[in-house]
Amino acid sequence: MKRKLIAAIGIAGMMVSIAACGGNDKDSSGGGADAKELTVWLTVDAQNNWPNLVKAADAAVQKAHPGIKIKHEYYGWPDKNTKLDAVLATDKAPDVVEMGNTEMLGYMVKGAFAPVDASKFTNSSAWLDGLKASVTYQGKTYGVPYYAGGRVANWRKDVFASVGVKTPPKTYAELTAALDKVQKKEGNKFSAWYQPTRDWYAAMSFVYDAGGSIATESGGQWKGNLSSPESVKGLTEFKNVIDKYMHGDKTKDESDRYIVYGQGKSGMIFGAAWEGATAADPKNDKTGKLKDNLENFVMPGPSGKNMPVFLGGSDLAIPVKSKAQGVAAEWINAFTGPSGQKGLMAKGNLPNNKTDLATLKDDPATAVPATAAESNWFVPMAPGWGQVEKAQVLQTMLQNIGTGKQTVEAAAKEADAAIDKVINTK
Repeated sequence: MKRKLIAAIGIAGMMVSIAACGGNDKDSSGGGADAKELTVWLTVDAQNNWPNLVKAADAAVQKAHPGIKIKHEYYGWPDKNTKLDAVLATDKAPDVVEMGNTEMLGYMVKGAFAPVDASKFTNSSAWLDGLKASVTYQGKTYGVPYYAGGRVANWRKDVFASVGVKTPPKTYAELTAALDKVQKKEGNKFSAWYQPTRDWYAAMSFVYDAGGSIATESGGQWKGNLSSPESVKGLTEFKNVIDKYMHGDKTKDESDRYIVYGQGKSGMIFGAAWEGATAADPKNDKTGKLKDNLENFVMPGPSGKNMPVFLGGSDLAIPVKSKAQGVAAEWINAFTGPSGQKGLMAKGNLPNNKTDLATLKDDPATAVPATAAESNWFVPMAPGWGQVEKAQVLQTMLQNIGTGKQTVEAAAKEADAAIDKVINTK
């Protein structure tokens, strides 16, 4: 599930009172263990899809703390942060709050969340790398990964079978050979691979697959790394895909990819695991053929390994102003522990840890997203990353590359310069 990273500037004002209250030098197990009330903010995903898991966590905490009152509030993603920002400026902060993993950084930078002792949470030593990164800032842990959603390739079996390709490719060479056949057969009004140019999640997978990165850190300072030889190699291959197989609008992002895919003028996509099924929904499928013809597969990378993917998902954090931090940590552990992860996996989510993820690889229904998620990456956890994303530095670079406005090298160099201006600024 895509989350928009909140710009750090948007919460600067309300953080003045948070900084003054202190309390974020100790982990959350240090206080509030005898609290009589607990307020938990979750999104409507939990309310609508796994309310039994919420009840189970409540029961575990109530058993350990007889008489405690647990209050739940549920929010939609578009309005959650506005309400959170407002309440964090008061003395009525919730004790547990669900955050999109790309939303965490802006709040951690400004000191909104209390540090936690990761060792006290079940399976924390096996948290997926990308999810662990999302709750870690300057060596401290400020949240607990809740669940994840990965990215996979999805193709139309009928389109590829028409050129004699009947099994998903295992290597990048096999993939491009199949795409070449489809593109030749269908012509330039068809995208063998519909890959939106501004889709930086996909583009950065190419960058990380090639050994590059968005930015690197040294001595506490971050610096753009898109113009490094490795990153340029990944960006160059991404441009090759756009040039050869993408014959749609080269100024678009990925937001309506599933709709375009459903229109039947493309043979493959690389995106969130839910996108293929959503394209095949009768209200989106304009071909009438997608339901029985779409198939997910693990995206092979040019490096010879599986393509590293961005992991979206949710984290749970404890506001530094919470008066029940100890019990809040207990509730989070109960909710994200083994039984909770099992329940979340049953609903089609990826777990927060490698141990549970391995069990999904044994089931044909979940093997593809689970295998794909093993190799993953996350955004630079730099204080000014919110400003980089707000300025759409990566999207601009990719559009300039994809439309031919700039060479890969020139666009990457310009992007690095833009990144360097803000990435170390709180």
